[in-house]
Amino acid sequence: MVTVNIPVDIETANIYKEAPLADKKKIQLFLSLWLREYGKPSITLDKLMDDISQKARERGLTPEILEAILNG
Repeated sequence: MVTVNIPVDIETANIYKEAPLADKKKIQLFLSLWLREYGKPSITLDKLMDDISQKARERGLTPEILEAILNG
């Protein structure tokens, strides 16, 4: 694994810092998958976000679960 620094607002940073380790790993995986998909030249950012949302819903990630993860 390689560490990268990504600037975020203070609220986002605090949420991540306070998240349990298991949730941090999920967030890291989500970001990694998102960036891999983003790197594919044939897809727009909007389409990518729609596809990721659809895949997350298919795997059982509801808006409520996502909110709970983000809010720690």
